[in-house]
Amino acid sequence: MKKLFISLFICLVSTIAFSQSQLPDNFDEWIESGRKDWQIPGLAVGIVKDGKVVYAKGFGEKQLGSKDLVDANTVFSIASVSKNITAAALGILVDEGLISWGDKITDHIPWFQFKDPWVTKETTIRDALTHQIGLGRILGNRLQFMTSSSRDEVLYRVRYMDFEKPFRSSFVYNNVMYSLAGQIIPYTDGRSWDDFLQQRLFKPLGMNRTTTTLKELMAQDNVAYPHQFINGKIVPIQRRNWDNAGPAGGVNSTINDLNRWMLMQLGTPGMLDGKRLISEKQMNEIHKPQMIRPIYDALDSQASYGLGWNILDYQNKRVLTHGGATDGFNTFMYLVPEIELGIVVVTNTFNNFGTAISYQVMDAFMGGNTKDWNTHYFNQYKNYFNAVQNERNKIDESRVKNSSPSLDLSKYVGVYESKAYGKVEVMLQGKGLKIRFWDDKNLEAKLEHWHYDTFRAVWNNIALREEFMQFHLNKKGNVEALDFEFVLRPMLLQVGAYPSNYTYTERFLKQ
Repeated sequence: MKKLFISLFICLVSTIAFSQSQLPDNFDEWIESGRKDWQIPGLAVGIVKDGKVVYAKGFGEKQLGSKDLVDANTVFSIASVSKNITAAALGILVDEGLISWGDKITDHIPWFQFKDPWVTKETTIRDALTHQIGLGRILGNRLQFMTSSSRDEVLYRVRYMDFEKPFRSSFVYNNVMYSLAGQIIPYTDGRSWDDFLQQRLFKPLGMNRTTTTLKELMAQDNVAYPHQFINGKIVPIQRRNWDNAGPAGGVNSTINDLNRWMLMQLGTPGMLDGKRLISEKQMNEIHKPQMIRPIYDALDSQASYGLGWNILDYQNKRVLTHGGATDGFNTFMYLVPEIELGIVVVTNTFNNFGTAISYQVMDAFMGGNTKDWNTHYFNQYKNYFNAVQNERNKIDESRVKNSSPSLDLSKYVGVYESKAYGKVEVMLQGKGLKIRFWDDKNLEAKLEHWHYDTFRAVWNNIALREEFMQFHLNKKGNVEALDFEFVLRPMLLQVGAYPSNYTYTERFLKQ
């Protein structure tokens, strides 16, 4: 008992010393104030430095109004921060000689195809991990693609999908390619991506509350709930199953576990507590720039992408970072290897406060900047919100009033299909129409007549908001197709799914 008391006392003293010497005395109060500015129900912050955890604390509630407080063991969905975990898992296979980064995808998954046979033949694991194949977001981060299908079935559909950019011509972010990279694991090792991560990464690292499936997540206690800003207020939203896109964004974790993940990245990368998980050679490959990202000014700091990491420079230091955003969760992770600093922020609604926290912490350790990053980002957000809202108002005002559909609504009813995007069904609902995707009742939307043969799909799941679609008639006046405009990235989801400057329209033919 005496030893335990001494250990706790030493831990407390070291934490106090850290706060006084590196972070502002009011750091906790500053976070809490910023959380309220952004209306974030709950968040947690972790910081590691020089091989030690120096900060792990929760703020706010797991679910708005619950008074059930977030702590360092609360589980959050970390979305695309999962990508560098998938890359690390593949690094283990490279160490074992089962794969190399330059292996062709078809060396391990022979049936996989793109629309272009040459791209199919040439695509490597490295290409899939560095977003340079040219296949865009497909459905972005908002709609889970082919909900109940297996990972292989989703990957099979890629052969019908159009390219956004020529192969290896530019950086085009894509989630499905990380699912493809993750499927290399069962095709070479025999274990699923989920089992491999548990056995080769999470358990050895002591990340005991980290999971990859919805079933495992819902079996846990102390779990955060997703929220979204809709119609002027923060509300809880539906949690959805992302298992079939797990390698791209399916990991759920805690600040305590993610602190251990960051410690493994820093110091002697690939090691934790004297245990080697991944070779330093492969960690170097994961952390080094692989693909140049666009910058706006020739004198800007470099911007590049490694294997699951964005890479930039800040105050003459190399920074590895990745964010994650899906279904009402936002995660922010920053590593500064030169000073062995790692910061992670997990939140349960969309925001940019996690970036503000991360830069505030980096400045505290690097010095030379007294900016209040929360003020900077929050003012930026408010100005952008107003600008985007004005753009949405213009779209709403352009609606042609008092127009009617070309046909009786019953004529639009039926099954529509696309090779790439599967089946959708249009049905009567009361005096109107509804649409259902992929036989999934959770992906139904009311079709609100907009003008002429254009409708606005207002999703039953309010978090998905609304998107536009249009019916097309043939020369005989019969319905032959519908075009659905998928919003791949809203300009600002707090305003709505539209306006968007990044959409994709898919044609579904009536069967």
